[in-house]
Formats: sequence, C-alpha cells, structure tokens
Amino acid sequence: MNTVTVLFYFFSAVLLFSAFRVVTAKNPVHAVLFLVLSFFQAAMIWMLLKAEFLSIALVLVYVGAVMVLFLFVVMMLDIKIENMRSDFWKKFPVAALIGTLVSLEMIAILMGNFFLPSGGVSSEIQASTSNTKELGIVMYSQYIYPLEVATAILLVAVIAAIGLTMRHRKDTKRIDPSDQVRVRASERLIVLKQEVVVKSNANDSSLANTVKAEKDLS
Repeated sequence: MNTVTVLFYFFSAVLLFSAFRVVTAKNPVHAVLFLVLSFFQAAMIWMLLKAEFLSIALVLVYVGAVMVLFLFVVMMLDIKIENMRSDFWKKFPVAALIGTLVSLEMIAILMGNFFLPSGGVSSEIQASTSNTKELGIVMYSQYIYPLEVATAILLVAVIAAIGLTMRHRKDTKRIDPSDQVRVRASERLIVLKQEVVVKSNANDSSLANTVKAEKDLS
C-alpha cells in the first residue's frame, strides 16, 4: 500500500464522518462547519486524482464564498431548533424515500462504472494537455445551458437569502424606495414665509447701560 492509497482512505474516512455530522449535528452552525470540512476533504481527494483546478475551485468558490454566505445566513436567521424537531417524524417517511432513491441511483452509477470494459474509458492524461483548458472547452460548449441554469439558481438563492435576513426593526428609520420614486419636485422643498419679530432683551439694555457708564467715566 503506497502513500497515495493511505491518503485516499484517510481523506475518505474524514469525509464520511463530516458528512454524517452535517445531518446529525444539533446546532445548524456546527452543521455548516462540518460541511466546510467535507468540502476540504473532497478537494484533497480531487488533488490526489490530479484534478488540481477542480480542487482549488472547490476550496475558493464553495468554501471561500458560498459556505461563508450560508454560515452568515444561518447565524442571522435565528432558527428555532425545537420547532424543527417537532415535525421530524412526520417528514421522516418522505425523507427516507428520497434518501433511498438517491442511494439506489448512486449504487447503479457506481456499479455501472465498475463493469465498464478496460478500454472504454481512458484514464491516461496527455502531458501536453491542460485539464483546465479541456474543462473550460467542455463546460462552455457542451454544458453551456446547464451552466446558465446553475448560475440562475445560485442567483435566486442569493436573493432569497438576502430577503430572509432583512428585518424591519422598530428602532431604525426606513424609507420606502417606491415612495422616493413617486415623489414630485414640488414636494421636496417647502418654503415658508415668516415675519421677522424683534424682541427686546434685558441683557442688551444692561450692556448698553454699561457702555454708556464707561464713556461717562472716561
């Protein structure tokens, strides 16, 4: 058993453990942190498979941006764990059915790959070929429409996250943008006419008397 095999089993074990903790952690923040650990382990496995671009992209995009966004959203939503656990057994049959279906699909795909002929898929990569270049060509030619759909889904998710975290506090002032758009120029400034009223002040008279007394003494 060489070093690569040992590292593969180590990263796989940590990945399975962290994925299990994602769905069993009681605290949502802890679940998100375990998901970050899962992404790191998957990136290490891709690095062992010589898919350097996918590995770095997974760390930079998902761990560096998406998961940070999820973490802030989970921390700001203030989720009530007790209310979520109360309906667990009601939703368990549907969740078990979906989990079983996903597991059967994964088993079918993996077993199908195991029974492929040895010459069906070439695992050798030419030294002069850049996997990043080949990935870009395939992504933006054959899979351009799925890529656009994925970007639209991510955009909707970001907008939904911002909408869920917006809270209208009573101690803050808020202006409705629609009211700002409908306002007219005459409503922005109102000029009031007011007469000037001069009132006598006792301090002014005492000051004048003091100045007069100083002139008399001089």
